[in-house]
Amino acid sequence: MRPSSKWIVLGSVIEGVWALPHGPSTISNNDRLVIQGALPPKQDWCPSEIFCAGPLLHNVELAHIYPDSKTFVDKPTVYSSQVTVANFNALGQSPTVGAISQYVQTNFKSEGQELKPLAVNITETPTFLKKSDIQNRLVRSWTGVVHTYWKDLIRNTDQSTLCARGLNSAASCESSLIPLNHTFVVPGGRFREQYYWDSFWILEGLLKSELYDIAKSTLENFMDEIANFGFIPNGGRVYYLNRSQPPVFVHMLSRYVDATKDYNILRRAIPLADAEIAWWTKNRAVQVVSPYTKTSHTIYRYSVTNSAPRPESYAEDYETANGNDLITPYTEKEKADLYAELASGAESGWDYSSRWSREPWSNRHNLTNLQPLMRTLNVRGIGAVDLNSILYKAMLSLADLHELNEQRNQENSSKAMPSTYRKDATKLRSAIIDLMWDSSKLSFYDFNITSNSRSGFYSAAAFYPMWNDIWPDEVLADEQKAMGMFASVGLVLSMYNGTYPSTFMTTGMQWDAPNTWPPHQYIIIQALSKVPSSVSTRPYPQLSSGVTSLSLVPPNQLGLDRSQLPAQIDYLTRNPSSGGDINYLNGTWTDAGFHKPGETWNQALRRGVINRYFTSVFCSWYSTGGSIPRVLAQLPPDQLLKAHSDPSSTGHMYEKLNLLDIGASGSGGEYTVQAGFGWTNGVILWAAAEFGHLIVEPKCPGFQVRVTSSGVKGYKGPGELTWLFILATLLYSALWIL
Repeated sequence: MRPSSKWIVLGSVIEGVWALPHGPSTISNNDRLVIQGALPPKQDWCPSEIFCAGPLLHNVELAHIYPDSKTFVDKPTVYSSQVTVANFNALGQSPTVGAISQYVQTNFKSEGQELKPLAVNITETPTFLKKSDIQNRLVRSWTGVVHTYWKDLIRNTDQSTLCARGLNSAASCESSLIPLNHTFVVPGGRFREQYYWDSFWILEGLLKSELYDIAKSTLENFMDEIANFGFIPNGGRVYYLNRSQPPVFVHMLSRYVDATKDYNILRRAIPLADAEIAWWTKNRAVQVVSPYTKTSHTIYRYSVTNSAPRPESYAEDYETANGNDLITPYTEKEKADLYAELASGAESGWDYSSRWSREPWSNRHNLTNLQPLMRTLNVRGIGAVDLNSILYKAMLSLADLHELNEQRNQENSSKAMPSTYRKDATKLRSAIIDLMWDSSKLSFYDFNITSNSRSGFYSAAAFYPMWNDIWPDEVLADEQKAMGMFASVGLVLSMYNGTYPSTFMTTGMQWDAPNTWPPHQYIIIQALSKVPSSVSTRPYPQLSSGVTSLSLVPPNQLGLDRSQLPAQIDYLTRNPSSGGDINYLNGTWTDAGFHKPGETWNQALRRGVINRYFTSVFCSWYSTGGSIPRVLAQLPPDQLLKAHSDPSSTGHMYEKLNLLDIGASGSGGEYTVQAGFGWTNGVILWAAAEFGHLIVEPKCPGFQVRVTSSGVKGYKGPGELTWLFILATLLYSALWIL
């Protein structure tokens, strides 16, 4: 996903500095920070003496004065760069933690001050909510509430607070922020700047909310970044300038133009989109020879040049590379390789997952200590099927946009460009089918460049090719094989209570089970919608003791046996359930909508994923204090307490969800779960606009959804009850007098 922050390190001393678990530091302020050995080398791409690798960042982050490393590097300085560095040097060679803490308080401002919320006029009821497609009153009302949440996430750069451009300015401060010229939407929580691939799903929601100006400004910011840097960075901070994220800019541009018919944007966007594709080809392409056909292919990988800890995760990265639990300390080269892998994992968006590991089971005995697994990352040695599928579609879409630009704007772009992109896309599709498609398992997998073989590690990345219109010929000729490609979706709906996970491995990493992510629900829904009609004629099979959802999964597709799959937890006993298809009943699944006559297998699965996602986001919001005037009463305080909430909360939109609990957020990984949340909101609005007629009223396990009768305002806390009591008393008195 986005950059990481924290993983738990239990009681290890790292080069004289305690590596602490989550929470405030307990280091005595009288203890000195002893820096032994060489500092990580400075990085050419990140020259700041404050926010990039160097003595200042090293000391501050290893002091652990904040539980999240990102907090410090998001703070602008009070003084100029020279003064700030000089004040640090005045602390001496071995400053105490107390001295470091006081130094930061004196020399740095609060994080996020350079960005300000923007008051925008949001249409109260966008067109899709005016239609009659969304029949259920609660579904319609709650979607309208989510629509209003854009107001909490839209930002502008506050020009009055910006530091002067350039490092070492004597007259100003220094900040890690990349100032943006246009309005943008932040994901939320600690992610207080614009991010690359998050913005695709944010844009989907903005388009449904008819916030076309904000959608356009999002694209304009990315165009500015391509013009300035040659690519789109991971996010809007200088410490992201060595890496990108999944390249969805062309996807976004295509969606925006299709929705708005704003062809003028293509005049500037087309050459910059060309530049982005060229950047990926120059910096992330690699040649491989197929072990299956002996054909030479060009494929793409995530591969960041980096030999120091990521500034926003400095302490975590440093401690992973220098842990005293290592039997043999790492050499400087081994540390540099690990730092490059960590940065490459962040570029993938999946930071982190056992999908990238050479030894995915290496931490199975201790899910709270992720360091052993992090040390086995091999991101640079993997041709990621999702990345290659995204670039395939980007090439085809960019060819179409070139032609559209010429037709609409009479732009004299190179006549050869559309043809070149289509030829490159055809070659890339051949590579994906050859290297990443396993006909025996009926699934796509990553290609392991290191071993020159298909990885066999199953993940939600298997659906990216179909989302991007890549279908093996053998599947197009056999409906049974098409059904086999999506059999794991039926397994999740039947055996689990929540939404589709990134992987079925339980490791403690946030892009593994039981966590599930809104982008993947979107991608699976889109892939199911794109199943060709020629192989989507049958209904979903009736499950029974002889035909289970697991038996429908092709042999070895998941790479795990039944005992290795995550165990579903019973809501009441909190013990593992009996297993099997516990959520399949009468031809459909729980929390998955209603079966429709004539519904084909892919339509049934799509309906199930849509409703599970909608229910999961709604229930986690409702259990944390959500309510809707005159429609939905807030849960009583005792029930909110079960979700670690209280009546003052108004409901959380979480960044990640849960395979095992439809009303819970995701967990684990490197930072606490974040609320907001841009892509969660975007996928809800997109799903409601596209498939509102399929969404039924959500039912939340463990508590009753308190829908009020029409025209009656729901309970929202003690204050409202007081006013209702006063009103009732006045009405009674008036009637008594009459």
